[in-house]
Amino acid sequence: MKIIRLVSVLSAAAFLLSGCGSTSTAGNDNYDNQSPSAVSGTNSASENSSENIDIDMTQMNSNMVYAQVYDMINYGDNYLGKKVKVKGAFSYFKENDGREFFAVLISDASACCSQGIEFVLTGEHKYPDDYPALNTEITVTGEFNSYVENGITYCQLLNAEMQVDQGL
Repeated sequence: MKIIRLVSVLSAAAFLLSGCGSTSTAGNDNYDNQSPSAVSGTNSASENSSENIDIDMTQMNSNMVYAQVYDMINYGDNYLGKKVKVKGAFSYFKENDGREFFAVLISDASACCSQGIEFVLTGEHKYPDDYPALNTEITVTGEFNSYVENGITYCQLLNAEMQVDQGL
């Protein structure tokens, strides 16, 4: 069973890891199981070719993005290997055992709730040197993946590329 990692943030400085998962594929007939090409990971604005992106959440309004992330969490098997592009606030969490997690946080329209998608950049990167400040707006593109840890399903974007968004 493929697993999904959901990272939820309750505050700017910390976020809770919570798991959701389902093996059901009902209601998602519009997504096939073809695997998109891999994305090269970098820590800068680089060739983020939109022609290969399966799900571009940067073109959706906040309600649609929130609904899309919810669907990805609950029907993750339908999204495995899909190239996903998402925009949101950068977040970081470090477990007591030293493991580090990086996420892009997506708020709903009223900004009362947020969901996050963990991402793993390709290559070697060190926090905080190679990452933006917490809550900086970023765009992340990567391959949707899921995994199970301690019986909980988590989602993440692998082979990810992160771009720091420039203000207006």
